[in-house]
Amino acid sequence: MKLLAIVEVLGANYDILESTESEDADLEGIEGYCDHTVHRIVINTFEPGDGNYADLDAFRQRIVRHELIHAFLAESGLAEDSWASNEEIVDWIARQFPKMLEAFKHAGALEEER
Repeated sequence: MKLLAIVEVLGANYDILESTESEDADLEGIEGYCDHTVHRIVINTFEPGDGNYADLDAFRQRIVRHELIHAFLAESGLAEDSWASNEEIVDWIARQFPKMLEAFKHAGALEEER
């Protein structure tokens, strides 16, 4: 496993790791997962030519965003709520967040960093 980052999610530090299916059986057949019980996000290692997207960096970023959304929902106490565990809405937020962030910035709807 390779540590990619440690990210604070509502007061909890989450390790973001990259691993292979042979190192982590929980990755078998999936792109990544969030285990809020141990504050860990793990994404699968993808290599060029594995039949994945041509832009692997963008693909990895989307997976990390998706799993971070799960972490935020879990740390908000929503891990077990039916809508919060819905993969479709989590993926929608992860895919649209960069556009939402840009719109918030353009509208002046974010607090300035201090």
